[in-house]
Amino acid sequence: MASTLNRRGFLHAAGASGAFLACYGVADPAAAGIRIAAPVVDTLTMRVLLDGAHDIFIAPAVPPGVAVERVRAPASFNGKTLQSEWGLSLHLASTKGKETKRFLLDFGFTGDALNTNLGLLGTDLSNIDALILSHGHLDHLGGMLGFLKQHRDKMKADLKLYLGGEDAFCQRLQRQDDGTFQSYGMLDRRDLKAARVQPVLSELPIVVEGHAFTTGTVPRVSVEKVLPNTFVVFGEKNGGGCAISAYADPHFTAEELAGTPVPDQHLHEHATCFKLGDRGLVVITSCGHAGIINTLKRAQEVTGVEKIHALCGGFHLAPAQLPYLERIVAELKKFDIDHLIPMHCSGGNFMDVAKRELPGKLIACTTGSRFTFTA
Repeated sequence: MASTLNRRGFLHAAGASGAFLACYGVADPAAAGIRIAAPVVDTLTMRVLLDGAHDIFIAPAVPPGVAVERVRAPASFNGKTLQSEWGLSLHLASTKGKETKRFLLDFGFTGDALNTNLGLLGTDLSNIDALILSHGHLDHLGGMLGFLKQHRDKMKADLKLYLGGEDAFCQRLQRQDDGTFQSYGMLDRRDLKAARVQPVLSELPIVVEGHAFTTGTVPRVSVEKVLPNTFVVFGEKNGGGCAISAYADPHFTAEELAGTPVPDQHLHEHATCFKLGDRGLVVITSCGHAGIINTLKRAQEVTGVEKIHALCGGFHLAPAQLPYLERIVAELKKFDIDHLIPMHCSGGNFMDVAKRELPGKLIACTTGSRFTFTA
């Protein structure tokens, strides 16, 4: 595991020194330096297409600066109901002056659930400007192929998929109780090519279609650690997988080069962010395996913007033990965030501690919810 430690140390050093990983396949010159000029948007609307539950009794919320809409009774869909599953998918729409850009961030676990909800919510896919994948886990990419099969022909011809680097194409595995491994997803270039989707890879922060930006690889600079989850297999096999030579920091052990499953450090996971007028940054972590504190610091570092208006998405704190969780929440309090919108893998344990330590910050989320932030 020496190489994993080396890469982890490199990520730490990158955050401390201001150095950044090299990039490749980058379509936007804004990613060429340490800082990016974060685009400023006037509004951001975030529709939760898929999350773990659809709660028709969820309490109304009227937080300052955010309009919150809920999907209530299933009867509103003529006897049909929204589907929920372990996973996450978000529809994002931002405005800048008279210009609107629309994105689909992550695709949930299955295409069936995602396509059902897209239809029930009346989502127009003909005007989607780009797709974004936060990381290569099945609960975020599993619905992609079913989605593309049903909707690709009605979408723009030159559709791009923004990814955090070559690591996004690695095979992910879950270790079972008996020590065997089961697949937990692998993004395949051949599937993207067949669907006429152009991958855009960058380990650096990158501006997305002139409205959003990604954090790129998240340096590990806080007290956070990657909580145990999946294993990863490096290298290519039978035409799929991740190319060792394409990594910006290609330090691998003989074990890793041989294709042995090793604990995943999520080198490719990135957050999607928006700069909302003078209110600050809206940071969407999707899963946040690299740590929500690390991710917030990264967003601040690459933009020079200190104010965090909202932190949304999965925080991956459900498996956290209470002492660690309380330490993370104590660090989170230092940011003076206006709004916290936990989803997916954040955990009821996080909600309990955050309600106590961050009163007035939390906005509950459920499948179908829509949040509109205004500058």
